[in-house]
Amino acid sequence: MTVIDAHQHVWDLSVRDQDWLNGPALEPLRRDFTLDDLRPQTAAAGVDATVLVQTICVPEETPEFLALATGDPLAAGVVGWTDLTSPAVTDALAELRALPGGDYLVGIRHQVQGEADPDWLLRPEVDRGLAAVASAGLAYDLVLRPEQLPAAVEAARARPELTFVLDHLGKPPVRPRRPDTWANDLRALARLPNTVAKLSGLVTEANWDTWSIADLQPFVAVALEVFGPRRLMFGSDWPVCTLAADYGQVVATTRELLEELSAHERDEVLGGTAARVYRL
Repeated sequence: MTVIDAHQHVWDLSVRDQDWLNGPALEPLRRDFTLDDLRPQTAAAGVDATVLVQTICVPEETPEFLALATGDPLAAGVVGWTDLTSPAVTDALAELRALPGGDYLVGIRHQVQGEADPDWLLRPEVDRGLAAVASAGLAYDLVLRPEQLPAAVEAARARPELTFVLDHLGKPPVRPRRPDTWANDLRALARLPNTVAKLSGLVTEANWDTWSIADLQPFVAVALEVFGPRRLMFGSDWPVCTLAADYGQVVATTRELLEELSAHERDEVLGGTAARVYRL
């Protein structure tokens, strides 16, 4: 079974700033992170391939990531960015697919979590962009705050032809341990057959210094209940995860959280779902 990390990032601060890295808490991330940095860690953890996910909403990053994937067997796919609200979104997606490495483009993502409007996903111009993503044969990654989940449910219901991939389980409230609203909204999303979710980013939703597997388990249990293994995929969220755990810890924690599943079900979460959804 090929093990796929469906969610990791790279950046080079000499090429462009990552303007979201603000404040002293994120200072450990204010350096370059490359696939060469990640490679020995994936090898040690038994991870065979990754999906490289966009970090900032600028048009230059996605072509760079596609070129990077072309020359590096570790990156099996790229979730990139384009302006969904642009009237030229269809042409922009076609141009990305025509670039060197364009075949590695498997999805599109926008930082919905940074939008002040909780219903941003429901704007007509965004819906037009989502339709273009579906027509291009790509998935759409959702990175959002828990209070934006209801809008994601409506958007996914309106576009049954598009697969929506929920990053980081929708950022459940691990630290305050109040899963009720989040769990109900997650169930509503999971009722739609065109949705899947990533077991990613959970360690940084917990207390970075004191988290335990027991802190994460209730949220993973809900995700397994509502999505099932065939609609869940593992992602490390490296290097953001390093604020709370190193790469090997994240992989080992995920395996432990899945230990009650059958071998086949674990294989789905650890690679099968990502390969199928992203058409790797």
